[in-house]
Amino acid sequence: MVKINELTHYTQQLMQVERFKDYCPNGLQVEGRAEIRKIVTGVTASMALLEAAHLANADLILVHHGYFWQNEDARILGIKRNRIAYLLKHDLNLMAYHLPLDAHPELGNNVQLGRVLGILPISYIGESNLVAYGELDQALTLSEFAKLIEKWLQRTPLVIGNPQQKIQKVAWCTGAAQSYMDSAMQLGADVFISGEISEQTTHQALETGVSYISAGHHATERYGIQALGEHLADKFNLMHEFVDIKNPV
Repeated sequence: MVKINELTHYTQQLMQVERFKDYCPNGLQVEGRAEIRKIVTGVTASMALLEAAHLANADLILVHHGYFWQNEDARILGIKRNRIAYLLKHDLNLMAYHLPLDAHPELGNNVQLGRVLGILPISYIGESNLVAYGELDQALTLSEFAKLIEKWLQRTPLVIGNPQQKIQKVAWCTGAAQSYMDSAMQLGADVFISGEISEQTTHQALETGVSYISAGHHATERYGIQALGEHLADKFNLMHEFVDIKNPV
């Protein structure tokens, strides 16, 4: 058991929140009960996750995508009202880490996805070092690499490029990071992996020869939050459960 204030203070320091200019508040977003025995982690604080966490007897819900995003309607209406009301009714804490979780060198989405894909980052580039770069032990064709990603992530990726292109230098950034394609080109990567794709990304990939793999926003961001939850559970002797609310995007 740990007090929520102690857990919040530790996690803020661990995630180096002050380094980031983010689109949402990082840390405790909705305060619930004072004592934490069990953490439920998930990618997004949807109503389905809140309900699953309550059924699992969680005291804290820890997510990558929380609430109160920049430029959203500040009023507590509709979906926002229903979610916050549910948290308050059941005295649940909600904690969220966005960019700090993407970039963390040990627990972050990028480094954790790299481990799943069998690639260790050797350098970083971009704002707050959000783009990771590494090399495969053995070169593969784009088609072969895409099949491995499908196997590892259990999701069919969207692949842009020559299927027979040799892939060894890989850049990646989880989530909606297609705008970092330029960073991948600067690194001399053979392929850039992210979660989502935009219309112009197709043309960039075909015209530059840097292939692109859109592997799913949700699918690429399942691993950092689990690593953070496990770390906190070990640190404070808590129970931890990851709940995967499926999302095709």
